[in-house]
Amino acid sequence: MTDPLHPAKPRPGDRVAVLSPSSGLPGLLPLPYELGLCRLREEFGLKPVEYPTTRTMGASPEARAADIHAAFADPDIKAVIATIGGDDQITVLPHLDGDLLRAHPKPFFGYSDNTNLLLFLRNAGIVGYHGGSVMVELGRPGALHPLTADSLRAALFTSGEYELTAADAFGDVNRPWEDPRTFESEPELEPAGGWIWHSGGRVVEGIGWGGNLEIISWLLMADRAVLPADAYAGNVLFLETSEETPPAEQVYRILRNMGERGLLRQFPALLMGRAKAWSFEKPLSGPERDVFRLRQREAVLRALRQYAPDIMAVFDVDLGHTDPQLVLPVGGRIRVDGREHRITVTY
Repeated sequence: MTDPLHPAKPRPGDRVAVLSPSSGLPGLLPLPYELGLCRLREEFGLKPVEYPTTRTMGASPEARAADIHAAFADPDIKAVIATIGGDDQITVLPHLDGDLLRAHPKPFFGYSDNTNLLLFLRNAGIVGYHGGSVMVELGRPGALHPLTADSLRAALFTSGEYELTAADAFGDVNRPWEDPRTFESEPELEPAGGWIWHSGGRVVEGIGWGGNLEIISWLLMADRAVLPADAYAGNVLFLETSEETPPAEQVYRILRNMGERGLLRQFPALLMGRAKAWSFEKPLSGPERDVFRLRQREAVLRALRQYAPDIMAVFDVDLGHTDPQLVLPVGGRIRVDGREHRITVTY
């Protein structure tokens, strides 16, 4: 597979589309959304432009696809940013026009359920950016996390290499978005233990491919936005799990099935996001969260030993649903240096 196109980046003062390809939660939870819009304007100097379904819960897949088409086709729009994820963006994919998106490439930012659109764009030959939603990262209570802000700013405005930084503290516990008091202070953080390296000692560089593990499993089941296994030979895989906190056995089974499909052995390196281990439905204690993350890591290693024993893996990279969040390019180059324990991406 050839290297995809890096679309031209916006500059301060440019208009950017703010879309809800998955869920119209901005209409139900305006506080983090309006805060995120404010920061796009005041801290990033961009002009957010809403589309008809941005604040609409239950918008049809056809309507959400129409917003995507309109945003990409508009020459005045210089980037497209998702408000948040959801759980049914897979239903939008059949309504997307790959030729239109290829003819009007734009940087797209999102993660979680937006893995659908990121991998669709990847197959259309366009680099996308895993991370940086309006409601979560830009709408973070108190202030943007400095690591998130630096990574997102670099991905939005610059091209070239960017070295990821391991967080010395991270957040996993959320507060209710309905309560204005949530936004009066930053989230509480806990110490981070740094990245955990498995089978290091060498350097791997390749095209980045991946996203949310649960969404990738759905795409595989529906045979959407996933190419034959050998198309990913030499790519760098990155994965993360969501606030639905899939148990370790489910994580293992998804990876096992990717292995049975011949996918896992195609990737010489894996970046595994720090597991989200808390949700309002499962408010685990600190020690319980530690056990959850350990078991998930063991599940991943179990699958790798069976299906990709030579892979180099890095665990607890801040690339998913925990705080801070580092942006990874889907289709851009990722260099994993197991000798120096460094990770460099190309935005």
